[in-house]
Amino acid sequence: MQDSDLNTVSTLNFTGKHIEALLVRNAKDFPVQGRTLVVNIGATPAPLARTPRTSIPPLSSTVLVDTRVQEAQALVLLRINDESAAMEDILGEPGWHLLGDLLGDTPATDPDPGTGGRPFPRDTPLWKGPQDDAGVIALDPGRLLGESIAPPRETPFQVKVNLWYAPAGTDCAIHNQHDFIEVHTQVLGTGRMQKFTDQDHSTLYEDVLMSPGYTTPDPFCDTAPDGTFRYPWHQYRADTDCVWLAVEYHAPAPTR
Repeated sequence: MQDSDLNTVSTLNFTGKHIEALLVRNAKDFPVQGRTLVVNIGATPAPLARTPRTSIPPLSSTVLVDTRVQEAQALVLLRINDESAAMEDILGEPGWHLLGDLLGDTPATDPDPGTGGRPFPRDTPLWKGPQDDAGVIALDPGRLLGESIAPPRETPFQVKVNLWYAPAGTDCAIHNQHDFIEVHTQVLGTGRMQKFTDQDHSTLYEDVLMSPGYTTPDPFCDTAPDGTFRYPWHQYRADTDCVWLAVEYHAPAPTR
């Protein structure tokens, strides 16, 4: 790799006046300036230039202040420009939409075609920000999901990232269908990722509390026999007004 390919920085499309979002590819002795939430979206650890040596694990995050990352495949950097601003002000920035509006005209009474479960309630106050491509990461899903210890067989996955917002007390709908691997990073506020045995809040069996800087490091899914990803019933819940980052890993389309 040539020096010109190192520390490639680009601005993600959901950067706004409230949150600055940058993508860093092929980080090498990269300086993180000021207080910054750093998400390692790569498949290898991202060591810090500190003693004793510590690293940001793959699909994980931390808050750094004026330090250096020795190396990393890819990082997402999030900086809060105004800690005192009301979180809902982010909804006035370009590209933010209520999820119910994005789902279109499908009747809300129809069963979910993938699960037969109840459909997403259109009046849920859940907003989705613009989604951006964050490049390609080679990974072995079996090893990533703890299903295999065999030598890695890596596949290129397209990474996509976007922010979400929900006000305090929002249950963001229990679901179990995704055609990708995902993790979530808390950016502002306090929320939680929850798992259920059924599409019913009374069947909660795991409650993962999330404060700013925390990423759910273990994806909730496993690999189904047909190679798709199988999720438990799960949801995000906002305890306070919340902004969080979704990181999606999309497998290449099967060849015919």
